[in-house]
Amino acid sequence: MTRRLALVIVGVVVATLLLAGAGTLTLSAIRARNTTIADVRTHATEIAANIDTLLELDTAPDTQAGRKLLNQRLKVLATFRKLMPVDDLVVLVYDRRGRLVSDTVPTAVPLTDLDQPTLLAGTTISGTNHRVAFSAVPVIMTSGRMLVVVATRRIEAGLGAAFVLFLWASGATILLALGAAYLLGRRLSRPIREASAAAQRIAAGEFSTRLVVPGGGHHDELTDLARNINDMAETLDRSRMLEQQFLLSVSHDLRTPLTSIRGYADAISDGATDPARAADIIRSESRRLERLVADLLDLAKLQAKAFTFNIRRIDLSAAVQTATDGAAGSRPGITFHPVTSAQLPVLADADRLGQALANLVENAGKYATTKVIVSARAESGWALVTVDDDGPGIAAHDLPHVFERLYVARHAPERRENSSGLGLAIVRELVASMGGEVAAGDAPGGGARLSVRLPLAD
Repeated sequence: MTRRLALVIVGVVVATLLLAGAGTLTLSAIRARNTTIADVRTHATEIAANIDTLLELDTAPDTQAGRKLLNQRLKVLATFRKLMPVDDLVVLVYDRRGRLVSDTVPTAVPLTDLDQPTLLAGTTISGTNHRVAFSAVPVIMTSGRMLVVVATRRIEAGLGAAFVLFLWASGATILLALGAAYLLGRRLSRPIREASAAAQRIAAGEFSTRLVVPGGGHHDELTDLARNINDMAETLDRSRMLEQQFLLSVSHDLRTPLTSIRGYADAISDGATDPARAADIIRSESRRLERLVADLLDLAKLQAKAFTFNIRRIDLSAAVQTATDGAAGSRPGITFHPVTSAQLPVLADADRLGQALANLVENAGKYATTKVIVSARAESGWALVTVDDDGPGIAAHDLPHVFERLYVARHAPERRENSSGLGLAIVRELVASMGGEVAAGDAPGGGARLSVRLPLAD
């Protein structure tokens, strides 16, 4: 990752420098061209304005002596270009008919670039020829002849010393980008390397592994990754602990009736007990084993989506009444009170709903002190069933886990039960398969409240 990040950053920096350099050179070339043309035009105009003084012609230029003197002065004037900021300085002489009569012509600018009609009209011509800027300024003499002052200078478009500094600065910038990319890559990849190492340790079974999460409410991707890995490790650690608890619980629930069955079977063989009483106990313990195995199979089928549901319109109030009637008398000292109104039609499987309600009522009976209240009503487009007991209630940290398959709450019932401890997990799976929801909370009068929401029938 560090290498790729360095390549990306350096590539971006180099591309930026190339674009900046190209843009700077282009703008410098345009500026140098325009400046050189303006300077050459200015100097040519100044020379043209003082051409009479510079040439100092005492003899008429129409005579042979005058033409000879003019050519001599022009040659002398041309030598002064070394003292001027121009590369070449030429004065072209045209006669009254517009014919070129001078002996010298500019070397850097072809005469075809000097439009004679434009010059004869008295208009200055400026421009470039490749990398040479030129300016031609016409001057009409009193004799009628026309002189054209042509000045040229090479365009220096480079940055000179500034370009060298630019190259040095570019090299330094690239080196800084490499250093910054390396440091940034190391900093960004370190949490990823730590996360990868933590994931490998978790995969090896070290569920106590945790990553350091920055404080201050950070919510960047790396912080979220660390939090998610910690949550995963915590969930796996808790699942392993719950699985161990579950195995211990199931092993105990299996061993206890098996021990009783084997003991009474041995007693019957030895003639040490009443066979009828021993048969009753063996039958009771067999039912306990059957209930445990049935609950395990039901939960496995539900989680594998192997259960079939016959969803149809049924009366929830009647199902609540049936569940409380079935629990009545099963708990000495505990009374079960149904609270229902008129018919409450819902869409559910009658048998599965009866199983879920029976498990809820049975669970409440384990923890209740004197009573269990089961109510059914319509609420916000749903049918709501609440099961309240007057027991010790559910601790706040246990509430989110009440319906988990392997969770054991801190407040276990004091009396022993012939149940598997899987009832609430089965309730959640059954209700979810029928399109409903389950929840756990506190009852208004103290104790616990378990609730089920099912879709109302139209």
